Amino acid sequence: MYTWGTTVAERKLPFPCDRLLPEPDDALYRAVDVDAPVKTLFLWLCQLRVAPYSYDWLDNLGRRSPQRLTPGLEQLEAGQRFMRIFELAAFEPGKSITLQTGRGRFASAVVSYVAEARPAGGSRLLVKVSVQYSRGWIALPMRLGLAPGDLVMMRKQLGELKRLAESSGEDADRQAPKKRPTAPPG
Repeated sequence: MYTWGTTVAERKLPFPCDRLLPEPDDALYRAVDVDAPVKTLFLWLCQLRVAPYSYDWLDNLGRRSPQRLTPGLEQLEAGQRFMRIFELAAFEPGKSITLQTGRGRFASAVVSYVAEARPAGGSRLLVKVSVQYSRGWIALPMRLGLAPGDLVMMRKQLGELKRLAESSGEDADRQAPKKRPTAPPG
């Protein structure tokens, strides 16, 4: 329940969320291999601004998460809303996004999605969810239910992001920010 798809070595890596919540009550780790370049995968991570890409009937008010890249969503700024309940806390363009919730009645969470290149090609999506529970009996249901619930929802989300990234190479190439040519020194 606390890990899915990750290796011991990956769980020991530093994640951007560690700076925001250095001593969480719980840490959940998720990962999936994606047969698409990191830049394509990152564009799909930016899509989380508009939809959760999990069970839409449950966590997207019945609306289907977009199946094509939405232009402009890769233009990130701290504070932007993601999946209705998170805000963008930090990001590294083309590599990672870190989201956080406010202090809720039951818990607060910080989540880092990290896209890394695989040596054999394609990419790897690593996710760490760090959680700080509220104190007292009121948070007990969250303590008991978060890990199994997150596992179900995150497996679906990562599977959807994987499927979409793997099937959208051309769209991603058109959507990726273009690098401006630079004049040669001299």
